[in-house]
Amino acid sequence: MTFGARVPRWLRVTLPAVLIIVWLVGAAIGGPYFGRVDEVSSNDRTAYLPATAEATEVQERLSGFTEGDAIPAIVLFVAPEGSTDGLGDADLAAVGERLEAVAALEVVDGDVSPPLPSDDGAAAQAFVPLSGSADLGAATAELRDTLQAGLPDGIDLYITGPAGFSSDLGSAFAGIDGILLGVALAAVLIILVIVYRSLLLPLAVLATSMFALCLALLTVWHLARSGVLLLSGQTQGILFILVIGAATDYALLYVARFREELVHTPDRWTATLRALRGSVEPILASGGTVIAGLLCLLLSELRSNSALGPVAAVGIVFAMLAALTLLPALLLALGRAAFWPRRPAYDPTAARAGAQVGGVWGRLSRGIRARPRTIWVTTAAALALGCLGITQLQASGVPQSELVLGASEARTGQERLAEHFPAGSGSPVYVVTPQDEMQRAADVLLAEDGIARVAITAETPSGTAPVTAEGIQAFGPPGAPAPEPVVSDGAVLLQGTPDDAADSAAAEQTVRDLRTAYADTVPAALVGGESATDLDTNEASIRDRALIVPIVLVVILLILMLLLRAVLAPVLLILTTVLSFGTAMGVAALVFNDLLGFPGADPAVPLFGFVFLVALGIDYNIFLMTRVREESLTHGTREGVLRGLRLTGGIITSAGLVLAATFTALAVIPVLFLAQLAFIVAFGVLLDTFAVRSLLVPALGYDIGRAIWWPSRLARERP
Repeated sequence: MTFGARVPRWLRVTLPAVLIIVWLVGAAIGGPYFGRVDEVSSNDRTAYLPATAEATEVQERLSGFTEGDAIPAIVLFVAPEGSTDGLGDADLAAVGERLEAVAALEVVDGDVSPPLPSDDGAAAQAFVPLSGSADLGAATAELRDTLQAGLPDGIDLYITGPAGFSSDLGSAFAGIDGILLGVALAAVLIILVIVYRSLLLPLAVLATSMFALCLALLTVWHLARSGVLLLSGQTQGILFILVIGAATDYALLYVARFREELVHTPDRWTATLRALRGSVEPILASGGTVIAGLLCLLLSELRSNSALGPVAAVGIVFAMLAALTLLPALLLALGRAAFWPRRPAYDPTAARAGAQVGGVWGRLSRGIRARPRTIWVTTAAALALGCLGITQLQASGVPQSELVLGASEARTGQERLAEHFPAGSGSPVYVVTPQDEMQRAADVLLAEDGIARVAITAETPSGTAPVTAEGIQAFGPPGAPAPEPVVSDGAVLLQGTPDDAADSAAAEQTVRDLRTAYADTVPAALVGGESATDLDTNEASIRDRALIVPIVLVVILLILMLLLRAVLAPVLLILTTVLSFGTAMGVAALVFNDLLGFPGADPAVPLFGFVFLVALGIDYNIFLMTRVREESLTHGTREGVLRGLRLTGGIITSAGLVLAATFTALAVIPVLFLAQLAFIVAFGVLLDTFAVRSLLVPALGYDIGRAIWWPSRLARERP
């Protein structure tokens, strides 16, 4: 009598029913949070900088010099195309009236500047402080509508600056809850229908993924609300894709085991127990490896990186739980009907899976048996050739204006602004310096070639505002009374307008030069602002990459050693995964530079690509090698390799296609970082699926033989 027969019938019915109800209730509670993520998320880059970064220190001290936490919007007015007179007095008067109307809006937090005409008379700009607590998308739309009402015909209006770029970025992320999720689920559904040639089973697998995502989102939302985690649109998108892809992969592994057991036992309860016994170890090992790799991101100095680790880890936990509880309960309730119209029939005479040598995987296993060394050497050489392109990868950072793909009003406005004003207008370099060092600090700023104008935050009749510093010895023209600077904690705030766009490499170099100059003259001076934030973010990201990549490799290597009870096999698996990653990055560099014409990549792109590809690529190694080890205990290593390949080939291929499709869905969000990550991970997963796990690893394992399990007993003894 089997264990399944001894279990009371009421428990067989009650247990899966309770599990399904628990997950239904959890999904019902978590589902409504899809539309509320923006309540606890932020795309403010300074919030993610290390607390010790100089730009962070300046940002924290700005409140002592300015009123509120407003985000500046730069409004640009440009004369009609072909106009020879530029903006006349009547035009400027009309613009001034519209700016006065803007000052009365609730979303405006502070004084609105009057129109400031350009030297060529063809344009004017104004600075409008928008409330930091407002929805910037709605705020900029209201600002635009108010300005356009009554504006003379032909005058072009642009809203740019920090508020404009944040608004564009928020609009780009607006499709995460709808478009991204819809595209990802549709892609997975199509693949599952093709794989299973069934409708009911794909729906059960998709329900598993969606319920896991609902519970993960519910957990992450409350952790973010309590301040434990930081959420951004970027992190939210990755969470959605990762949970759907991982939960579906784990479900594929379980479904394959369950179907196999239904052929060898007439009892669905027994088949469930056996399928769980065969699936628990690889699923837990796979998910645990991914979680360990993701949690290494906690070592990052950038909170945008360190926040992703625990957020994604929470998602993986719920993906594993759903695959090991909800899906088995659903399939236990459905039984063989889940596979309709291709129901697996009970056949006690059927050979165990892996013995068959027909089909694609049977032919491939015969090819590996015949020429293992030729196959693995050729595959490794081809992958190594692809790695050569990695030298062309430009991952030192991209301008903020290039973050959004497609049309961007803020980017166009910045380009038009540079035609008539210093390109850095509205995004100054901030220098916080001790009051008694004010003049020396101003001298350094005035002497810097990359700075067009210098101002000091001073008291004016309408409040605090930057007042231009024209002289070297005193602020203001000769003979004029010096403005009274605002003093906060014994320091004053200087503002330098960069000649170059604030998000350009030239503006970052200006910040470097200023910091070097102040280190020698006014060591207590701090340099911050948009350009400094970009610089500190990129440099912290590069440091993170150098630190985290080797740690991830060591952590995953140790996990593989424990799982496979060997040293040589895990080392070889890590090397093949790194080779696959190098190829993916090399090909990506060529695609980004030569095919898509991208302006470069964020330094975090290779880091995230590495963590996802290595952690997820090891998933397939675990699926393959745990089954190979299981078969090797009975049939010997070389035969175990071939049987393991035949057993897992279809599962890994399906899982790889699902994961590649879900990450490809990230490309529907018009954000450069996500588009690049989508290509790298999707292409890398397909490489793992069709080259590394189907050719390189099996051929290498077959060629080495039982020595691959060194130093375990399996390397010395025959089965």
